[in-house]
Order: sequence, then C-alpha cells, then structure tokens
Amino acid sequence: MMDKTPATAKCPICSAPAVERYRPFCSERCADLDLGRWLKERYVLPGDERLPEPTDEEG
Repeated sequence: MMDKTPATAKCPICSAPAVERYRPFCSERCADLDLGRWLKERYVLPGDERLPEPTDEEG
C-alpha cells in the first residue's frame, strides 16, 4: 500500500509532501489545523456581504 501521493502534491499548510491517508495534507496535525481555521472562520469565501438576520418583529 502506497502512503504518498505523487511527488507534485504538497500540503497546503506546511508544503511537505502530501500523504494519501490525509490528502491533501501531510499529516493529521495539518488536517486538524486546517479544520480549526474553518471553524474559527479564518477562511472566507468571496461573495456578497452578509445581510442582517431578520428579527421576530419583522414580518
């Protein structure tokens, strides 16, 4: 069983060679760091500004 992806694949967190088990990351640690960044909303997808949430008084 091969553990590594092709040599051109690099971990987006630390640039080490990616490992198939954690692809596209090199390790569980880097995968967890990336997940933490998403959960803390450090990554943002481009789009329109958020609209204010409706309140119970509206509608």
